[in-house]
Order: sequence, then structure tokens, then C-alpha cells
Amino acid sequence: MPSSAPTLGGGNAVTLDADVFEQPFNGPLVHEVVIAELAARRQGTHATKTRGMVSGGGAKPWRQKGTGRARAGTSRSPIWTGGGTVFGPSPRSYVVKVNRKARKSALRSALSVHAERGTIHVVDTAGFDAPSTAKASDLLNAHRGGSVLVVVADGEVTTLKSFRNLVRTNVLHVDDVGVADLVRAATLVLSQAALDSLTTRARKEAKA
Repeated sequence: MPSSAPTLGGGNAVTLDADVFEQPFNGPLVHEVVIAELAARRQGTHATKTRGMVSGGGAKPWRQKGTGRARAGTSRSPIWTGGGTVFGPSPRSYVVKVNRKARKSALRSALSVHAERGTIHVVDTAGFDAPSTAKASDLLNAHRGGSVLVVVADGEVTTLKSFRNLVRTNVLHVDDVGVADLVRAATLVLSQAALDSLTTRARKEAKA
């Protein structure tokens, strides 16, 4: 039997696809996908200069012998203040490959946990003819259980603007929602269009 989630603020129940929202939780797979998603979000633009990149240091600081000091060939040596860095970070990509089927399975696991806990709610976007943070706050008061993830679809700008300024509330377009976002959120609020899109994305691929 398909499970159901209450409409935000009351009303009729919303039917959820059992193939997506009633799947067993695969902890190791969800962990793997979350780590991969968080790694892919890193910019990887960190960089340091090696001794060859630091300006100056072209001349030998002092002659090799007879000064009583340790020999030195350049003032840009890594052991000198202002010198280059040894084995410092350089720009790189942190993207880790995860198979498409594994990502879909992890997405179903995360959604199923929310469905099992009853923390999925559908918001009627037609009620937001204009942005209203007060109205959005009133809707969440009865259902908030910690951090909230609000998912919207194309054309639902007024709903996005209504929720985006609320404390501990993250608003994302349905195409940008990942497993890490679902795991982090205690309460999941979606528009009907976003729910349909997310369900389609998480549904198992048909066998050829």
C-alpha cells in the first residue's frame, strides 16, 4: 500500500509512490553518496606558492664560506620567512564518481526515512500569490521539527521568497536537491510539482 503524507497546514493526504518512499534504508550507500556530494561541492581552488613561484631570492644571500653562518642559496627557501611552501595544496577537483543507480538508491533511502517518520509535507503554492514570510512561518509552526528543507519547482518564485528568510530553513530548487540535503533536514516541505519531479528522479530505472 502506498504511504501518505499530510498536507502542510492540514487538508487531504498526499499519496506517495511506494517504490520510492517505502524502501529499506541502506546506511553505507547513503554515507558514500553524501560524502561524494559534499566533496563535489568543494571549490578546490586552494593554492600555495612553491619556492619557484615566490618573487625575489635570485641572489645568494651571502658567500658560501667564511661568514660563520649556515650556507644559504636563496632567501626564498622553505625554511626562511617569506619563502615558498613545501607540499602545499594546489588546485584540484574533489569529484568522486558514484554510479547513477547507486545515487538513485541512496535518494530513495533518504526519502523513505522521511516518509517513515512522517516528516514529509506538501505545501499549496497557490496560497502564495505574493511573497509572505509571515504566512510561511505560520505554516511551519505546527510541523517544524528542527531544520527544514523547502523544495520548489520552476515558476514557484513567490513560495521560495516566502520561506527563504526563515531561521533554520533551507530553500532549494528540486534539481539542486541531493541526498546530503535530505539527510541534514529534519523536516521536508515540498510543492506538489517538486514532489512529482523528485519522485520521477528517484524512481528505479526500467529494465531493458
